[in-house]
Amino acid sequence: MELILILKVLRRRWWLILIPTVIVAVFTVPDILNNEPQGAGGFSTVIRYTAAQEEEALPQREGDFQDVWLASEFTVNAFTEWVRTNRFKQAVAEVALTDALEVDPNAIPIAADNERSIGQVFINWGNDAELLILADAVINVMQTQNAEAFPQLGGELAQVVILDDPQVAPVPAALPSRLRPLIQLALGVIVGLGLAFLVEYLDPTLYEQSDLERLGLDVIVNVPR
Repeated sequence: MELILILKVLRRRWWLILIPTVIVAVFTVPDILNNEPQGAGGFSTVIRYTAAQEEEALPQREGDFQDVWLASEFTVNAFTEWVRTNRFKQAVAEVALTDALEVDPNAIPIAADNERSIGQVFINWGNDAELLILADAVINVMQTQNAEAFPQLGGELAQVVILDDPQVAPVPAALPSRLRPLIQLALGVIVGLGLAFLVEYLDPTLYEQSDLERLGLDVIVNVPR
């Protein structure tokens, strides 16, 4: 019985449910149809590289080159920690400034790791063109200033080989940001439902025979519509 009453209220007050839903939809539908990155996602790129001492700087030895590979792994491990330092970011900012990009070194979000002796540098930025400048600056510093960071290189630059060109890709928006338009639509419907039932509760109008019976009045005759 209660379900029938609810359906009657929805049929009678449907326009009240529709008003807040339409208002919210005007602002949220463009976001749903928008395919561009939302929120603070921005853009990202990955720089993959290998690193090792110059062959001339290696000590002369006989036998296999296992130690050479091991030294290269240690070099990549050291680079992984180096690119996370403030001094490295400062050097990147100075190189980027030569390309007319002025950035705060502390605002450059650089992350790094190494897997199977391959180094990876991750950079996130809000502008794709500026991100390419930062990526080039990172590569420049890694290839030209590593001897200053590692005295064990004996003043000789380590050889850094970039395995692929940095590719800029949009970062997907966070899940709450992607669901935000749908959540707003749902809230609009909920507000409309609340408004409809509130108006129904406050409305003193009698619509049906059952309304009179709830007041304790006897119905003598019912005129068909």
